[in-house]
Amino acid sequence: MKIWLDGKLVEKEQAVVSVFDHGLLYGDGVFEGIRAYNGRVFRLDEHLDRLCDSARAIMLKMPLDQAGIKQAVLDTLRANGLKDAYIRLVVTRGTGDLGLDPRKCPKATMFVIADRISLYPEEAYTKGLTVATVSTRRNLPVALDPRIKSLNYLNNILAKIEANNYGVPEAIMLNAEGYVAECTGDNLFIVRGGRLLTPPTATGALEGITRATVLELARGLNIPSSEENFNQYEIYTAEECFLTGTAAELIPVVTVDTRPIGTGKPGPVTLKLIDAFRELTRREGTPV
Repeated sequence: MKIWLDGKLVEKEQAVVSVFDHGLLYGDGVFEGIRAYNGRVFRLDEHLDRLCDSARAIMLKMPLDQAGIKQAVLDTLRANGLKDAYIRLVVTRGTGDLGLDPRKCPKATMFVIADRISLYPEEAYTKGLTVATVSTRRNLPVALDPRIKSLNYLNNILAKIEANNYGVPEAIMLNAEGYVAECTGDNLFIVRGGRLLTPPTATGALEGITRATVLELARGLNIPSSEENFNQYEIYTAEECFLTGTAAELIPVVTVDTRPIGTGKPGPVTLKLIDAFRELTRREGTPV
């Protein structure tokens, strides 16, 4: 496997960063998870826009311009001969000292990994997931804006540990006010009263690329949709529920906190959106 690291393609064993890198020491950096389908990178420009916005928000100077970053992603895919892949693009503050001061990091570190991923078993896409609400609350947006896709994922990991302890593959996180924010690695949607709802980013939800794509597809399919605050009761009494994410794509949820959602099976709106999403990924993207 070839890894793009600071301008060079190197073997996985040679892809190393310093123990003084602030991405390792403090989670000081930003990243993107990106998908390639059939030789096309899906929504690459949108991912790179979000990456660069996240970097600007934390005053991290990117080592390359957006065109250069795009080329690094494509070069990594070509070097590994991958047409279908999950791409992890990471930019850290770089090597500094043991203190917090980012001024001690003169140059950012950047690497690109391209590999295959299977977040959930195929059966889950046809039968649906069982998930649980956990006690770990989402970080306050005023403390760490959820639109910044940073390397600091400890909040999500603590919730994932709870999910593991409950024996479920994913967990729903609430914000400080008790509204649904998102899951540990996915955005969440429900269908209630024939309307598609998803939490707004102000509640603590990431501005997911797949989330935005689903809202776009819903408009094209004349499915009424909006971003609204809702709590667990709205999930329990919804007709359908599903999750979205670059790695997860669209996956139905059929049980939440031991309660069946709707009929307890993937619903028609969810299935329609899954079909529309898969069709879109087959025909849209930046050629490798």
